[in-house]
Amino acid sequence: MNKTILAIALAAVLPALPAHAEASRLDDVIKSGKLRVCTTGDYKPFTYLAADGSNNFEGMDIDMARSLAKALGVEAVFVKSSWPTLMNDFLEKCDIAMGGVSITLERQKKAAFSQSHMVDGKSPIVRCADAQKFSSFEAIDQPGTRAIVNPGGTNERFARANYKRATLTVHPDNVTIFEKIVRGEADVMVTDASETRWQAKQHPELCPVNPDKPLQYAEKAYMLPRGDVPMKAFVDAWLNLIEHNGEYQDVFGKWLGKGGK
Repeated sequence: MNKTILAIALAAVLPALPAHAEASRLDDVIKSGKLRVCTTGDYKPFTYLAADGSNNFEGMDIDMARSLAKALGVEAVFVKSSWPTLMNDFLEKCDIAMGGVSITLERQKKAAFSQSHMVDGKSPIVRCADAQKFSSFEAIDQPGTRAIVNPGGTNERFARANYKRATLTVHPDNVTIFEKIVRGEADVMVTDASETRWQAKQHPELCPVNPDKPLQYAEKAYMLPRGDVPMKAFVDAWLNLIEHNGEYQDVFGKWLGKGGK
């Protein structure tokens, strides 16, 4: 190939190549030394903020956030959010959102997600004395049933889309909502099957209803900046490694018992 032909070929190719790599949140995180993690702090066993005012978070996804920060060589900084404000808080203040976050098409419009780390789905939780009475959603959704739900997330969307006959009450505190069922002030809540199992361990009076056959399919993942290929690639690579070296299973077992990927 002579020099003229080579020059023409390069001229055709070079304009299509970027002058420099696009900026990534990954570079910003490493440069700042901090991974800002939005989390609600009200969803055991994934994320829970101590009520003593210490700003101490704990839970499965809190442990995972610290693992990710360690892999990045930075510090995890937790930003308190809520389910109604999670998306805006993430977009304005955070590098990632963690804490039992489900993939939804509505969230996908504004953010991206890591690969899924857990398959989950909606399941009712009731007083054990009522487990036979409320053995199916059809039996639950009847006049006289007092359903309860926390606002702003996939639980409320499921409740408003599916309850037709039961009375629905929105309770603002996802930490104390299960005590309302224990005390007989509500009959049922539909939430993620993983949470029903956890809450049943904390409240022996409560029983999940068919958690192995959820009412709705869902996957949990970590919310990431939309279009940021390097950031997503790093988080997915980290997830893949910890799932294969046993770290994920150790964290899963600590909070949810045997299982995990």
